Amino acid sequence: MESFKKYEGRIVPFMNDNIDTDQIIPKNYLKRIEKTGFGEFLFDDWRYLRNRQPNPDFVLNEPQYEAASILISGDNFGSGSSREHAAWALLDYGFRAVIAGSFSDIFYMNATKNGLLPIVLAKDVRDRIASIPADQTITIDLPHQVVRVDEDAYPFEIDSTWKYKLVNGLDEISITLQEETAIANYEKTIASYWQ
Repeated sequence: MESFKKYEGRIVPFMNDNIDTDQIIPKNYLKRIEKTGFGEFLFDDWRYLRNRQPNPDFVLNEPQYEAASILISGDNFGSGSSREHAAWALLDYGFRAVIAGSFSDIFYMNATKNGLLPIVLAKDVRDRIASIPADQTITIDLPHQVVRVDEDAYPFEIDSTWKYKLVNGLDEISITLQEETAIANYEKTIASYWQ
């Protein structure tokens, strides 16, 4: 997993409340076994017309937001089913962070486990960030837990365990592998199932 320390990027405002995981990545695209390739189907029902042409009225299809890598959204982002594919789709599309008013617990966990930073900020702050020009960047400083826009700094909370994992680029497997020698030594002390 790629570490997340200090990140500078452009935003795209998609301020809807209650965006659920089926809207993030519809169930008919969940047949892949890899974590990649889901980005083209992100927000599929909104991004495309029935003929699979891009919907010109959907914000992600607006040319000024092509380079956006930070999504600004409403409350209760990622509600619905527990599909990890929602985080995979956002990452595969190019997002590194989602700033919302709140997140469903399961989406929040899936996001952090995959290196996507979910940030909770108040509505007035999100409205301020959403109003900046599309070519302006903001900075997310995870070690200091602050979002910077121009001279303004907006602090955010994150559990210290998730912060440690994200800053160091560690998922559960890489954390377990840190104990590889101890695990191997322990396995030498137990009888083999196959003997």
